[in-house]
Amino acid sequence: MQEALTIGQLADRSGVAQSALRYYERMGLIRADRTGGNQRRYHRSELRRVAFVRISQQVGISLDDIRAALDSLPASRTPTAEDWTRLSAIWRDRLDEKIKLLSKLRDDLDGCVGCGCLSLQRCALNNMDDRLGAEGPGPRLTLPGRDST
Repeated sequence: MQEALTIGQLADRSGVAQSALRYYERMGLIRADRTGGNQRRYHRSELRRVAFVRISQQVGISLDDIRAALDSLPASRTPTAEDWTRLSAIWRDRLDEKIKLLSKLRDDLDGCVGCGCLSLQRCALNNMDDRLGAEGPGPRLTLPGRDST
């Protein structure tokens, strides 16, 4: 394979640990060819895929959703700028919603954590007597003014 990268080179160039790259490969996020000695060799275009995975994870996109998005890219050629633009448009609404939620959390968190009430008498997220615990694990209440969906 011409201009192929070893796993060490891909790790150095991408800033991602070799163990994570192996995991990404098992998850179907990146692809490697194998040499006659069964060593991984990556096309340079895999650097873009690794960068996309890292950035997507940083904004809270699940690996399953990342894989689905990457699966929509052409396998027969290196993705173009148009391919990446189309892919990013798929997530635009989700990212806008996440931005709104994070902004609300940022704005409300100071009042919640910084209020010092400790008694939770004024807390809008109060779960008196753990009444929601029977509904299962995870958060059950939303920030004031937000739907539960």
